[in-house]
Amino acid sequence: MPGRVAGKKAFITGAAQGLGAAMARALAAEGAKVSLADINIEGARAVAAEIDAAHGEGTAFAFPLDVTREDQWIFALEEADEAMGGISVLINSAGVTRGGDIESLSLEDWKLVMSVNVDSVFLGTKHALKYMRANQPGSIINISSIAGLIAAHNSPAYNASKAGVWLLSKGIALHCAKQGLDIRSNTIHPTFIDTPILDPLRQRFGKEAAESKLGRQIPLGHIGEPDDIANAALYLASDESKFMTGAELKLDGGISAM
Repeated sequence: MPGRVAGKKAFITGAAQGLGAAMARALAAEGAKVSLADINIEGARAVAAEIDAAHGEGTAFAFPLDVTREDQWIFALEEADEAMGGISVLINSAGVTRGGDIESLSLEDWKLVMSVNVDSVFLGTKHALKYMRANQPGSIINISSIAGLIAAHNSPAYNASKAGVWLLSKGIALHCAKQGLDIRSNTIHPTFIDTPILDPLRQRFGKEAAESKLGRQIPLGHIGEPDDIANAALYLASDESKFMTGAELKLDGGISAM
């Protein structure tokens, strides 16, 4: 039987590990071709090789990409378009965080977080749309965060960047609709997920203590798994979500309900 995203061609950033890798695996398992882009090209190649071994050679491709560099975006998208025979899904998953409250956070760290988390979505969408126009219907999936909707006292850069991703994605949705394009734009808003972004906390408190500490902040009582997010991306990439644009999926274990 054809998969849920058979024939789709997805370009995924931050795909060497964590959510990006999980989403690449999920889409490939349901019939899509996937291009894994990451500044960690060896990691991206390893995940692509794993996907090819599971689903056949030519399912996955890997490309080096510093998401803050416009020239690298232009090159990577062109290469991916040629390799897959088009691009119909763009997933902006690459992201970083830096700690510090508004008085202690450095301007350098502020600019880094905004560049990786927000500039990347602007650049990726700006340059991917020309390929997606030729491969409609299309779907742009931007990974925001519950931190883009709910603030904290010690995360000004992360809060602001993920809020920026959220509203930028709505503007992209309206732009595509105004242009008469069958290209949708939506955001996913995870809470704490079992990915390497939690490693600093694990190193500080120990794995079990760190995850328990985070889980106590979530009504469901535990952190999420990468597949929780990958399944949402699969839905948004598929034609099952063809009437959904400018919207957000909150995968936060109930935090936003409090």
